[in-house]
Amino acid sequence: MCGNDAVAGSLFSYVDLEKRGRPDHPLRVIRGLVNSALADLSTAFDALYSPFGRESIPPERLLRALLLQAFYSIRSER
Repeated sequence: MCGNDAVAGSLFSYVDLEKRGRPDHPLRVIRGLVNSALADLSTAFDALYSPFGRESIPPERLLRALLLQAFYSIRSER
């Protein structure tokens, strides 16, 4: 069962994460492109998951994390 890709907001932080980054940072443009591409792929991702069972991490969130690793040259997934 695929999990929900909703943003948790201020779950563990008292500072808004959107205010911590520069408004003209290049990753903000890339995030918009990635979000629109992942929204198009959402139905394909949903078809891969069973309708029952334990929720998993949404594939959209995993792909965004891997893109950040690639952009910041993190060599390991751990």
